[in-house]
Amino acid sequence: MKGFNRVKAFLLRVWHSLFFKYAVVAIVGVVIVGFLDDNSFWSHFKNMQRINELQEETEKYNADYRRDQARIRELDRNPKAMEKIARERYFMKADDEDIFVLSDDGEMENPIQKHETTE
Repeated sequence: MKGFNRVKAFLLRVWHSLFFKYAVVAIVGVVIVGFLDDNSFWSHFKNMQRINELQEETEKYNADYRRDQARIRELDRNPKAMEKIARERYFMKADDEDIFVLSDDGEMENPIQKHETTE
């Protein structure tokens, strides 16, 4: 019982000390600002990652824009380029032409018959 009274007295002394109160307030403040608040360090870290992702996406779209602008300039300068796109993408043809579209979408047949074996 003597040991329990000593521990109890020590805890009461610590509880009533001015340092303990300031330490608890400081720790709680750091936890709230660091992890629970909307402007916490964790939110800041996630926002920085999102900003980096968006910057990469912006660079990709800018590259696409420059490529498309180059294609548009080419189409404006060269009427043959427009004809080439019309033929390749949209299967357009001149009046005196026939178009045959060859597709290899189907499965290729296996040269070995099912009843034959290889050694």
